[in-house]
Amino acid sequence: MHTSFLNPSDMINLPLLLAFIGAASVLTVTPGVDTAMVLRAAAADGRRSASMAAIGIALGCLIWGAGVSLGLGTLLRASEMAYTVVKFAGAAYLLWLGAKLLLRPRAALNSDIALKSSRNGDDAFWRGFLTNMLNPKVGVFYVTFLPQFIPVGSNAAAYGFLLACVHVALTLLWFSAVIAATGPLSKFLRMPSVVRSLDRLTGGIFVAFGAKLAFSSSH
Repeated sequence: MHTSFLNPSDMINLPLLLAFIGAASVLTVTPGVDTAMVLRAAAADGRRSASMAAIGIALGCLIWGAGVSLGLGTLLRASEMAYTVVKFAGAAYLLWLGAKLLLRPRAALNSDIALKSSRNGDDAFWRGFLTNMLNPKVGVFYVTFLPQFIPVGSNAAAYGFLLACVHVALTLLWFSAVIAATGPLSKFLRMPSVVRSLDRLTGGIFVAFGAKLAFSSSH
């Protein structure tokens, strides 16, 4: 039976959609490497840098969502080699980021490099984007989580991508709240001792998640 991408009756099942929003919201606000990255960027480099990190993370999730709709997630789950290659690349990247923050935490934010990075946000964007794109768990998560909320008889690929878009929207809302919450504390968060502690804490989180990813399995 042909299912139309634009047919609302095929695309929307309100009870399932609300259930997905509830479950995805809980997962979104659960502390993880993405939230740590945005929080550090907001506290240390300012709202623009944090916003660019959030956009990079969201774009990575969106691409994974599209890839899962096209069958990439199933390939990662089925192919141990493909999963392992992406997994170790992502783990190495997180460990590298974390080691830099642990070994060379900043003591201040008034250097020319820091100010330039805060203004353009390019580094933050690419950190957020690559952290997600090199994490096969994102693809496997979509493969295992999204089908539970896809109505029977609907276009699975289209509806799955719609749910991925909803998850990305929820993620951006959460990051907006995190960024806004750092505003009143910006003076405190820019103190040299706090900057060093935040860098080390974030570095520790990156290393922990990198190690966890390296030793994870596709199942």
